[in-house]
Amino acid sequence: MNQQPKYSQFALVREMLETPGIIRNFKLQETEAVAATIKETGKVFFTGEGSSRIFPAKNAMTQAMRSGLNLALATEGGRQAHEYKLDSYVVFGASNSGQTKEVISLFNKLRSEGHQKLFGLTANQNTKLESLAAKTFILSCGKEDAVAATKSVTEQALFYEALLAQVQGGSVASGLPVLADAYQAALTTAVDPKITEAIANAGTIYFAGRNDGVAEELTLKTNEITRKKSDYLEGTYAVHGIEEVMNPDDVVILINPFPAEVEKIRDTLVKGVGMKVFAVATEDTIFPTVRVPAAGALSAYVFLAAGWNILIEVGTALKINLDKPVRARKVGNEFIG
Repeated sequence: MNQQPKYSQFALVREMLETPGIIRNFKLQETEAVAATIKETGKVFFTGEGSSRIFPAKNAMTQAMRSGLNLALATEGGRQAHEYKLDSYVVFGASNSGQTKEVISLFNKLRSEGHQKLFGLTANQNTKLESLAAKTFILSCGKEDAVAATKSVTEQALFYEALLAQVQGGSVASGLPVLADAYQAALTTAVDPKITEAIANAGTIYFAGRNDGVAEELTLKTNEITRKKSDYLEGTYAVHGIEEVMNPDDVVILINPFPAEVEKIRDTLVKGVGMKVFAVATEDTIFPTVRVPAAGALSAYVFLAAGWNILIEVGTALKINLDKPVRARKVGNEFIG
């Protein structure tokens, strides 16, 4: 995608292209007290719905595990979290609107039980979520006009990752200039028209990759942007039985594939099923690959941006109005006071 009217006519694209600037200017503010609370409890629970949870929470957890951060971290949606005993956890609820019904319901329940370590993350001020949380952090990205969340997803993820780095005595700040440049490059790199055509003509679009939120978030974005069926294949799930129901007109997009698995994927899916497989990676693979710059420990964001780029190319090729879905809503299940 780029700034040409073909793309820029859509709020979705304009908001995606604002994201590198949000990364470049990101600053963690007024988080010393919550970082101290996290150190004291040693437990954090992330909740939210859809895009406000998938990549922000799972990326934070993945990065914490990689860095050896000694915290108990968990995530679920609000309804399932109703069934959990969370009194010993710091609980973060992310909701761009501050009105997501499942998050509000969970916070109401926890407040009624005397839970005081409740924190909100939202793009709006003076919301129901803010009234229930001990403190609510307001994103700098501003309101999104597109139904599909984009710039807010990235800022939420940066907030969580930077907060956990602060708990560990570190910071993500030094990596942000490189990440912003790499993100911009991934958003605007040219996608081979043959890749776009194959995905546009696919029956089902599968994303496969680590359980760090990237492939799973792109699976959701596929529905919102291309209006096509999609599925997320965690880890090596792509070669553990699902090939039985795959079709030659389906495609798989591998996000930062495990090098040890690519030959098996080619044998199972390309040769066995007859389907097309593509990759998003920092270097060439044995599959047609959308290459992106590396950004060190923050590279997951770059893979997400490249996935957005691919989906925008597919959506525009299918002549879809990216800003006007038929059924989807900006707030999927809104709390009405």
